[in-house]
Amino acid sequence: MKYSELSLEEKREQFKRAQIEFDCLCKLKLSLDLSRGKPIGEQLDLSNDMFNVLTGDRDYIGENGVDYRNYGMLDGIPEAKKLFSDLLEIPAKNIFVGGNSSLNMIYDALTRLMLHGAPGVNMPWCKYDKVKFICPAPGYDRHFSMLENLGIEMITVEYLENGQPDMDKIEELAKDPEVHGLICVPKYSNPTGYTYTRETVRRLAKMECAAPDFRIIWDNAYFIHDLYTEEKLADIFEFCKRYGTEDRVLYFASTSKITFPGAGIAVMAMSDNNMAQAKKLVNVQTIGSDKINQLRQVRFLGDADNVRQHMARHADIIRPKFDLVFETLEAELGGLGIASWTRPNGGYFISLTVMDGCAKRVWNLMKEAGGVLTGAGATYPYGKDPRDANLRLAPTFSALHELEVCIQALSTCVRLASLEKLLEGEN
Repeated sequence: MKYSELSLEEKREQFKRAQIEFDCLCKLKLSLDLSRGKPIGEQLDLSNDMFNVLTGDRDYIGENGVDYRNYGMLDGIPEAKKLFSDLLEIPAKNIFVGGNSSLNMIYDALTRLMLHGAPGVNMPWCKYDKVKFICPAPGYDRHFSMLENLGIEMITVEYLENGQPDMDKIEELAKDPEVHGLICVPKYSNPTGYTYTRETVRRLAKMECAAPDFRIIWDNAYFIHDLYTEEKLADIFEFCKRYGTEDRVLYFASTSKITFPGAGIAVMAMSDNNMAQAKKLVNVQTIGSDKINQLRQVRFLGDADNVRQHMARHADIIRPKFDLVFETLEAELGGLGIASWTRPNGGYFISLTVMDGCAKRVWNLMKEAGGVLTGAGATYPYGKDPRDANLRLAPTFSALHELEVCIQALSTCVRLASLEKLLEGEN
């Protein structure tokens, strides 16, 4: 029965039970972490053979005869370009291969726009009175941190019940000349796990933008991170070409959760115009990224089919954890009317929605019980969740037995915070 349908006496009784459960949790002095989406050691072990792929005297020579131990190849080695071209279905000439961090590449791309502007416009963003970005939320906290750091004003756009960003609102906001971009994770979004539909992608490519230098930061971090049924993300460049908006998209991906997060390779895909500008400006910044690491990754991963097989092994390791979270949440909170959660087909996160005004309280209760969650509000620009209702769960890094305890503890905290809120309304 839903908590809201209980009598006052029944609510008080349920509250007492939840309080006793919570007190017992605190006595256990737990140390549990659901805060960051990191691969567990078993996943990292899948890539250990990468350390052994470059051992011969000539293993550092590329297919073009170039010694990759030396300078050169600012935009990446051709082998890495081809691999990502096959995986992302984007021409190799439009792919820039960088260092280990796609977030670093996103920040650098935004900084170049701030200092130099977009090709064909030549008005640095820093010279505008105001630069605004559309931010579908719940979203990725690090995206919001970098925008805030650069002084870009963020506008929150909520997801609709169908799992899509509110495109009507986005299209309306894009008519404002001060709105210069949008940032998102379009497949298995962080934290909801939603994937943008073909229609959403089409509308983003087609929509009229008052700012001539409008940019979509397309952070496709989970492009091959399927767990259950594969969800196909439409090719945004296909639509951009149709509507003449090829310069609008800056597309990012990496091998961070394919091989090693601290030692993967990242890519930026873009139009010919954006590529020409990026090469010119990055040439001032660096001589080039770590080509040996790029070669090592390619030699280990092989071709696109091998990458898919490799990722299937990743999925086999973490799928049981998602299953456990879904089963435990349903057993502990199902039918109570106080929480709902997404059931993504891939990615690294689950979005938990609790009663309005309860997310911060749940976070604090978990902290008291020895559990760590991503901060309440972190999934919204400026850390301000207008409903104080969203929490991000990251189940991959915990062992199964720890994860079960953690979700049970979380469920207790959700029940306790919800009953506190309901009883407030009774007084």
